[in-house]
Amino acid sequence: MEFTQLLAILSLFGLLLAFCSGFPISFTMMFIGILFGYLGIGKLVFYLLNLQFYQVMSDPILGAIPFFLLMGYLLESAGLMEGLFLSIQKLMAPIPGSLYVAVILTATIFAAATGIVGSSITLLCVMAEPALRKSNYDIRMGAGAIAAGGTLGILIPPSIMLVVMGPLMGVPVTDLFAGAVIPGLLMSGLYCGYSLLRCFFKPELGPPLPKELRAESISVLLLEILKGVVPLVVLIGATLGSILAGLATPTEASACGALGALILVIAYGKFEFDPFKEALYSTVKLSAMILIMIAASNFYGSVFSRLGGAAWLSSVLVSMNLPPMIMVGMIMVMVFLLGWAMEWVPIVLIVLPILMPTIKALGIDPLWFAIVYAMTLQTSWLSPPVALSCYFIKGCIPHWKLSDIYRGMIQFIFCQAIAILLIMMFPILVNWLPSLVNG
Repeated sequence: MEFTQLLAILSLFGLLLAFCSGFPISFTMMFIGILFGYLGIGKLVFYLLNLQFYQVMSDPILGAIPFFLLMGYLLESAGLMEGLFLSIQKLMAPIPGSLYVAVILTATIFAAATGIVGSSITLLCVMAEPALRKSNYDIRMGAGAIAAGGTLGILIPPSIMLVVMGPLMGVPVTDLFAGAVIPGLLMSGLYCGYSLLRCFFKPELGPPLPKELRAESISVLLLEILKGVVPLVVLIGATLGSILAGLATPTEASACGALGALILVIAYGKFEFDPFKEALYSTVKLSAMILIMIAASNFYGSVFSRLGGAAWLSSVLVSMNLPPMIMVGMIMVMVFLLGWAMEWVPIVLIVLPILMPTIKALGIDPLWFAIVYAMTLQTSWLSPPVALSCYFIKGCIPHWKLSDIYRGMIQFIFCQAIAILLIMMFPILVNWLPSLVNG
């Protein structure tokens, strides 16, 4: 091993130690990159820093991030998710397990409006808990449905994570969006199927809803659906459809989606200046954080590669002569474990660029790999002992026991494991829609 390669490996250990110190991740990556880069390549490291920040901040694709975030924050602040939930709840009311399905379907639709997991889970808790309590639904399954549905925003487009992954992997964001549609719907369908099946055999887990939670008549129900579901679905469908059909770039479509969300909020009579100002502030704050993290990770990745760390690590992994699927399985186990303690941002921005040379050397389809990677990260949100989704739920519903929340989430992890296995066994589930969109 050469001296520069040794520096690259040491920088990885230095990065992990620095993370444990509690310093902000972006500044940690910049500091480690500058320190080890200067030792290995001298003043060139400062040119790399300038170049990577300029490239990220001028990348038009990443301009989609603030618009998608604003779209989600506007819909969230106006309470449109609550109307969506009530409409689906009344539609499914006579069916055992209907509240679980209402939670999951609401989360699925809202995931296509915002990829902010914490917000989705918080809103689902506030909306669903009173109905679950009144209808004598099982707390464990309720917690599992909320946690599993809330994390769909990581995967279902327009996922912020997929926007970030595209430039890192050299895969068009439109292809990632198209590739994630079927896996996301598959996961949602498995959640709903599992909930209905459990309640079919054990109706006491989720009985049909009482009369006070049902619609007064068919006409009232249709009106509720027309008001609560159709406009939101049309907005999301138009935003994603224009991207997948090639009519607009992700950035253009996201800007139109944000404008459409604002028009929808005004049309519903929900517009208020203070929530609008808060949505703008939250958008700017989170966008700045994500973009600085991307730039810092790109800088660290370029230093790591320049020192020869990526090539050395790739050669070591390839020399193991493992079948590509075994290698992918090992990588996913590592990603799953990392997800216990870290947010998706550092796992995507740090680990993924280091792994890409190995993925290319093994001839693995990067589009398929990206979707499996995203699904595995989603699973880590539900897995004890950390399970970040658990703490969002506990914070919103403090009288629910942690043990009940954990047991509920574990049930839905099996659904996710089945979905990941199906995607690994049948890559066509990822590749079919992108190939159709690309003609």
